[in-house]
Amino acid sequence: MTKITENALRDAALAHLARFAATEAGLRRVLGNRIRRWARAAAEAGQDAESIAAEAAAARERATAIAARLVQAGVVDDALFAIARARRLRGNGRSARATLAHLAAKGVAGEMAQAAIAHEDMPDEMSAAVILCRKRRFGPFAAAEPEPPLRQKWLASLARAGFSGEVARRALALTRPEAEALLAEMR
Repeated sequence: MTKITENALRDAALAHLARFAATEAGLRRVLGNRIRRWARAAAEAGQDAESIAAEAAAARERATAIAARLVQAGVVDDALFAIARARRLRGNGRSARATLAHLAAKGVAGEMAQAAIAHEDMPDEMSAAVILCRKRRFGPFAAAEPEPPLRQKWLASLARAGFSGEVARRALALTRPEAEALLAEMR
């Protein structure tokens, strides 16, 4: 079994970045997965465990250095990733809370994620709630006036999506023309 070289790791990093936007932590995770797959294949090929562990440890160090160099070169930018991803999530009806959780899972630092959500051209919480109402066809976008149990289900759906009770009630109280006007202001 061959060793996992720095060139192979760099090529894997660039191939991943050619297809996907990534944070530094996300890129390190991808390279770590590649190293784990190599180690599993080496073990199946009969290589001894000590040499596999030593080579995997050295490869993890190389992967960290490669990710750091790509950040330094500007190829990987966590702040730009956070802004772009937050804009997409908010534009798809995600709450600030859900967006922050998503960014944290992608390896974006808390302060950076907060700054991305506060970015000037980001949809606000009310707009995101109305977008979710439109996507799920409830509230102002429902076909008919709901019965109280159905309205409670809509409130619960917005709450599970991370919206506060106040925002959820305000979004559901909008008329269809008001909701469409709010969405038109975003464009």
